[in-house]
Amino acid sequence: MAASPAIPGLFFCFAAMVLLIFVSVSVPTWSSVSLLNVGPPTANQLRYGVFGFTGSKPSVGYYFTNQHVNSTVLHNLTKTLILHPIAAGLSGLAFFFGICGAAYHRSGTVLMTLLSSLALLTTLVVWVIDMILFGIARQRYRDAGQRAQYGNANWLTLGALVALMLGFCFSACGIFGTYRRRRESY
Repeated sequence: MAASPAIPGLFFCFAAMVLLIFVSVSVPTWSSVSLLNVGPPTANQLRYGVFGFTGSKPSVGYYFTNQHVNSTVLHNLTKTLILHPIAAGLSGLAFFFGICGAAYHRSGTVLMTLLSSLALLTTLVVWVIDMILFGIARQRYRDAGQRAQYGNANWLTLGALVALMLGFCFSACGIFGTYRRRRESY
């Protein structure tokens, strides 16, 4: 391969993209992935995701089902969850340019490094928002006497954050790798 130094960064950008796609299609689209679970773990458990909650239609921004949890600030924070698919898209672009860098030229690896750093910053921001938003909601549900816990999507986002960190580091190091085929001397 022309640019083998780009391969590890390519792998981690792909892993981050897949994890962020899983988070982006969370509840109400895919009930196995959620950001906050309220109630006992049964089929009737209320789950919150990026674009809504159990039984709701997908939308950007939503209100919580409990009046003790609702506020304008929390509603506005649910609108920022749109950063999950944006980070997934940036990771996908980094992966695409990584393929170009691995197969053809160093400029693809440079673009993969830049896009993975942008995806890393976006994922860091959205993970912090996730932990703050759903930490407040979890505590308010608990104060109202309901069982509430973080869902698996928080940890998938953290995994994507770590993967993007590694992808950025490996792609930045991959920029300085050997990209030309050496002539064989006979």
